[in-house]
Amino acid sequence: MAWRGLAQRGWGCGQAWAPPTGGRSCEELTAALGQPRLLGRRFNLFIQQKCGFRKAPRKVEPRRSDTGRSSEAYKRSALIPPVEETAFYPSPYPIRTLVKPLFFTVGFTGCAFGSAAIWQYESLKSRVQSYFDGIKADWLDSIRPQKEGDFRKEINKWWNNLSDGQRTVTGIIAANVFVFCLWRVPSLQRTMIRYFTSSPASKVLCSPMLLSTFSHFSLFHMAANMYVLWSFSSSIVNILGQEQFMAVYLSAGVISNFVSYVCKVATGRYGPSLGASGAIMTVLAAVCTKIPEGRLAIIFLPMFTFTAGNALKAIIAMDTAGMILGWKFFDHAAHLGGALFGIWYITYGHELIWKNREPLVKIWHEMRTNGPKKGGGSK
Repeated sequence: MAWRGLAQRGWGCGQAWAPPTGGRSCEELTAALGQPRLLGRRFNLFIQQKCGFRKAPRKVEPRRSDTGRSSEAYKRSALIPPVEETAFYPSPYPIRTLVKPLFFTVGFTGCAFGSAAIWQYESLKSRVQSYFDGIKADWLDSIRPQKEGDFRKEINKWWNNLSDGQRTVTGIIAANVFVFCLWRVPSLQRTMIRYFTSSPASKVLCSPMLLSTFSHFSLFHMAANMYVLWSFSSSIVNILGQEQFMAVYLSAGVISNFVSYVCKVATGRYGPSLGASGAIMTVLAAVCTKIPEGRLAIIFLPMFTFTAGNALKAIIAMDTAGMILGWKFFDHAAHLGGALFGIWYITYGHELIWKNREPLVKIWHEMRTNGPKKGGGSK
């Protein structure tokens, strides 16, 4: 009767109390009891529920890799594209992933400065010829009837009113705007993420170090960078010259990305990076190092001015803190690498690299002057 009462009160589920079974199995116990007259189906149900109780299996959740956490952290920033569909593959030997980027950085920097030296040589030759061509063109314009409201003439007038630095960076700005428009094409998203964002966990390591320098996903990011580049263009070109500036700018983009690679491998944060901030930091640091007493101001707060030297110190301190503390809105390692490269180049690099270009220029001059002549043949 006691068992019947327990069964009626719901204790037959086997959750809190059960009668002793004497170590026998469920089938043996059921066969021995048979069909009791008093308990009947209720006790048989009790036996089946007690013996049929099983513990629910635990659900095993898949482990998340460090790369996934890093990508999720970087997706919070509005300056980079979403990377849900892009797979990053960190190497089991992360130090080895820096070998190819290191050789690419050294090789590209050497090619950039070598090309700039040859470009300067060709520019000097063309200026002499263009001087006489300009005199002839001015004489023809004086006797030729002028057209009123000529659109091409207005464009030439605007172009000629720009400084050498502004004319130099116009092409860079146009390239950045073109790449920004490519980001708006949905069918190109995978290609843009693969080649125009840099990460040491990507399958493509070297070419994004240069291409990402011209890549912006956010309109505000691009506008801010291009405004700073335009503002410092006249000063940096007056200091370095057009050809040397282009070599420094392109090399700075690759070098700053390599510093970013090193920091990401060291910290295990493999999120993608893009933007011209590293190269622009080189320009800013070079001008501030060369003219430390120059006065600067913030675009939205023009009433507050400060010296260029103090601005450079504040920027370096902020990027150093951001790199150490792991701030993820900007790539502080790339900023810091670009700034340090700009300081080093103005202090030492100009003397070590640019002023030793004469052997290369002489070789190029000999190739131009002693090259194969028309109608000549081998003896």
